Amino acid sequence: MRILLLDKNHPLITEQLLAKNFILEEDFTSSYDEVCGKIQNYDGVIIRSRIPLDKNFLEKATHLKFIARVGAGMENIDIPVAEKLGIQLINSPEGNRDSVAEHVVGMLLILMNRLFIASNEVRKGIWLREENRGDELLGKTVGLIGYGNMGKATAKRLSGFGCKVIFHDILPDLSDEFATQVSLGELKEKAEVLSLHIPMTEETYYLIDSTFINEMKNDFYFVNTARGKNVETKYLVEALRSGKVKGACLDVLEYEKASFENLELENEDLQYLLDSEKAIVTPHIAGWTHQSKEKLAQVIVDKIIASFC
Repeated sequence: MRILLLDKNHPLITEQLLAKNFILEEDFTSSYDEVCGKIQNYDGVIIRSRIPLDKNFLEKATHLKFIARVGAGMENIDIPVAEKLGIQLINSPEGNRDSVAEHVVGMLLILMNRLFIASNEVRKGIWLREENRGDELLGKTVGLIGYGNMGKATAKRLSGFGCKVIFHDILPDLSDEFATQVSLGELKEKAEVLSLHIPMTEETYYLIDSTFINEMKNDFYFVNTARGKNVETKYLVEALRSGKVKGACLDVLEYEKASFENLELENEDLQYLLDSEKAIVTPHIAGWTHQSKEKLAQVIVDKIIASFC
């Protein structure tokens, strides 16, 4: 089988697939149109986010048997067209679930205990104790939306902090020792921390809007390590200004490019988030540890070998 690798990933992908006699070609620079012009020559493609695999692309990929996405999200792929064409879709959320879960906890601890703020103040010779009094995770009710790989890993960590973890998911009967499944209405009534662990779909686009925020009974902390466009930023900023949202931990932003490599626009709402002590913003790195890079790649290789060897 001939496989085209369109993004740089851990070298174990190349090493292990070559050892199984796959024929590999790396192309990290060609444009969308250039790749479309040759994709009919390949049986498989391994991607991250650089090039969209839309209807036009997939219809030109006349020999394509699989698409492997090194990561969790599949929104860069026209899934209905791929399924209609019989192309197997492979991803690897198992590979970075632990990284994402640790990032969620890390951001919450930094925000709620004002660690970054206090550290910077001390570096400037400012010694404030009462002003930097923290807020404990212990005893908080944390509501997760989405209980797949990322949600479950996050619940496991937060349960160790003495949190009561509840979640809402479109699939039934997912409760386990770490979290209890509830209706979306109950989650809005009880959650004091809200964390998103959902894909980007038509149903989840701008899920967190003014209506959703206003329906939350408690003032709450908000965490997003899912996708930026799950949140309508202008309403999040309004809620931060009013105090309805006590603080926001954002690893993803509405304004990111589709490739996740940078921001596609800047505005007043983004500037507020960057300037506010009530927000922590990181550059889409929650699943981006040294360990997850290797684990993501290994999961992809294992799934390809299981299906095609």
